[in-house]
Amino acid sequence: MAGTLFVTGCSSATTEQWKRLGLPEGASDRTEAVRSLWIGAWIAALIVGVMVWALILYAVVRYRRRTEEAPRQTRYNLPLEVLYTLAPFAIIGVLFFYTIEHGNKITAMSDSPNHTINVVGQQWQWTFNYHETVNGQEGVWETGTLERPAELWLPVNESVRFELTSPDVIHSFWVPAFYFKLDAIPGRTNKFELTPTKIGVFAGKCAELCGLYHSRMLMTVHVVTADQYQAHLRELAAKGQTGAATGGQDATTIPGYGQQEGGN
Repeated sequence: MAGTLFVTGCSSATTEQWKRLGLPEGASDRTEAVRSLWIGAWIAALIVGVMVWALILYAVVRYRRRTEEAPRQTRYNLPLEVLYTLAPFAIIGVLFFYTIEHGNKITAMSDSPNHTINVVGQQWQWTFNYHETVNGQEGVWETGTLERPAELWLPVNESVRFELTSPDVIHSFWVPAFYFKLDAIPGRTNKFELTPTKIGVFAGKCAELCGLYHSRMLMTVHVVTADQYQAHLRELAAKGQTGAATGGQDATTIPGYGQQEGGN
């Protein structure tokens, strides 16, 4: 009865999330590979857990203490030792195989993506440089501040390559609905590619502790039609936000103090 009440009390969204074992609803072409690996790992863990607990309970019942006499002592059991040596290697081998197989799908990149966006993560906001020709101008950009988080616009069903850079410390670009996360590391450019598959507005954030205002290093991701995407780029060009930007203006300013962290 209690179980029935519990199930009926769950919304359809909660039920679907339970089926995904806690994952958010996916919105990119990397969804299936990540979800398959995630759920497969949980199934493997459940099988191993059930087997271990079954062996523990069997040993508890089968070899429970019956008399005051000490049980017969055994120096070794070769078949058993071979089993618990080879079994972990077999489990690790299977998990390793599927991790590599799915990992290659998740990190795959094409020779010519439809769009390329340079993502600059800096303390403490995001800047997006769209490598597009808009109204005869090469490249447009937009950025955020602590008071107004950045917005990223992407066209649905068109591949996008992200090039991640950072001028200060390590940040991590993460949009949970895209099932992908990658660090922006000073001195190097990290790249990944995916295709948004669902129109909507999604939350993004920095997933690497990067300083005082790490918790406010947020972004809003708009996945729109191709026409809406191009219209947004034209709006940026009309504002004069052309070329490339290396970071948000006053991104490191502490509100109320008018100075950067560590300043006098």
